[in-house]
Amino acid sequence: MKIYIGADHAGFDLKADLIKHLSEQTVNGIAPFEIEDVGSATMVADDDFPDIAEKVVKKVRRGKTNFGILICANGIGVCIAANKFKGIRAGIGYNTLAARTMRSDDNTNILCLAGKVLSHEYARAITRIWLETPFTEEGRFKRRLAKIEAIEASGE
Repeated sequence: MKIYIGADHAGFDLKADLIKHLSEQTVNGIAPFEIEDVGSATMVADDDFPDIAEKVVKKVRRGKTNFGILICANGIGVCIAANKFKGIRAGIGYNTLAARTMRSDDNTNILCLAGKVLSHEYARAITRIWLETPFTEEGRFKRRLAKIEAIEASGE
């Protein structure tokens, strides 16, 4: 599993914490996550979250096992920007239930987090649940995703 992570200035500290935390995680002694920091590499006070979202989205869209994590002040800006791209299903991880159901029911491929709202500890828990939860593949969820894809294909 490849994870691309990016944040603007408001999510910079949380991004660094998540990269460190996820890099230290193991399953059966093997690191399960390959992580790539997509930016910003340094704190840039006037950077713009749509630029970071676009970088992560382009990487996520390269493969079905790619996932992204985007962080801005409230998580909403990066979520809006990411969802403008075809094939992206981004959701805001505002709690652990949202993290679980956005994966199991909605098959999201990008998790958006609020760098100015969530504690590092809670963001780690949300992220871990999101990464470990599989899509259920149940008929009703597949049907709903097909409807979203049809809307996306219509260009409206």
